[in-house]
Amino acid sequence: MTIRTKRLRRLVGTRTSRSAQPKVVALGGGMGLSASLAALRRITGDLTAVVTVADDGGSSGRLRDELGVLPPGDLRKALAALCGDDDWGQTWARVIQHRFISEGELHGHAVGNVLIVALWEQLGDHVKALDLVGKLLGAHGRVLPMSAVPLELQAYVRGHDPARPDEVSTVAGQATVALTRGEVQSVHLVPHDPPAVPEAVEAVMDADWVVLGPGSWFSSVIPHLLVPDLLQALTETKARRVLSLNLAPQPGETDGFSPQRHLEVLARHAPKLAFDVVLADEAAVPDQSSLCDAAKRLGGTVELAPVAATDGAPKHDPELLAAAYDRIFRMHGRIGPWR
Repeated sequence: MTIRTKRLRRLVGTRTSRSAQPKVVALGGGMGLSASLAALRRITGDLTAVVTVADDGGSSGRLRDELGVLPPGDLRKALAALCGDDDWGQTWARVIQHRFISEGELHGHAVGNVLIVALWEQLGDHVKALDLVGKLLGAHGRVLPMSAVPLELQAYVRGHDPARPDEVSTVAGQATVALTRGEVQSVHLVPHDPPAVPEAVEAVMDADWVVLGPGSWFSSVIPHLLVPDLLQALTETKARRVLSLNLAPQPGETDGFSPQRHLEVLARHAPKLAFDVVLADEAAVPDQSSLCDAAKRLGGTVELAPVAATDGAPKHDPELLAAAYDRIFRMHGRIGPWR
C-alpha cells in the first residue's frame, strides 16, 4: 500500500458503512470512465457506472456485427476498473481484459467481451448478466448500459475531406468519429431517440452525485446526453453534478480544443443541463478565467486539482482523482445524509 493510498484512506475513513456513503453515478465510456471509476470506488461503495453502447470497433464491433448484441467492450472496461486491489480483484481484472492472440477467429477478442455476451444469451437480460459478472469479479459497484439497443454514432465534421476544408460531411461510427480528420461540429445517435435502460434512469434520479467525464468528448461523454430519458433524468435529478475534464485534447476528435471549448460544445448538445462543479487539472488549463466563465454559464464553479499521473503521461492518477472527488463531495454540499 502506497503512502498516498494510506493518506486517502485516512481522509475518507469516516465512511465505514454503505448507508453512510454517497450514492454516485458515473457516466462515460472507455478509458476515461475507467479512470473515474478506479477513483470513485476508493471513496464510496454505492457506485453505478452508466456506459455508452455505440462502440463499433475491434472485438466489440465484431461481436456486434456477428451476433447483433450490444458492444461489450466499454462495459468490460468499467467492470475491470471496479475490481478491487486484492489478489482476487486484480486477477479477474487481468482475465477479463486478456485478449487472445492467434491466427484464427478468436484473435483480438477480449475474454470479458465473450463472457458478457455469453451471459446475455444465457439470461436474456443485459442488466442481470452484468450484475452477475460484477458479482463474479467482486466489483465495487454496478455497471449498466445507457441503452438496451446497439447505437450508431454519427458526426457532422467540417473539413473531413482536406480538399474541401469548408464542407461539412457526415462521418458514421464511433471508431471513425474518434479518429476523424477535420473539426467535429456535433454528433447524434441512430436511432435518434433510443430507449434508456430503466435502471440507469433510476440510478441517476436516486443519486447524491452524478459525474460525467472524463473521456472521448464526442464519442463517450456527449452520447449520454442524446438518450432522451437519460438526459431528462440528468436534468431533473436532485443530485449534484460534476463535469470532469480531460487532461489533453484527443487527437482527431478534439484537436485544438481548449478546456472551455469542451464545455461549449457540451452545452450545445444539452442546453438545459447544468453542472455544479467542473473539475480540471490546473496544469491542463492555460486560461483559468475563460474556463471559469464557461463553467458559470453552465451554473457551476471550477475546481482545480492535481489529478494527472506524475509520470507525465496524459492520464489520471486514481488516488489523486479520488482525493479530488472526495473534496468536492465534502465541500460542495450533499443531498443524502452520508455523514
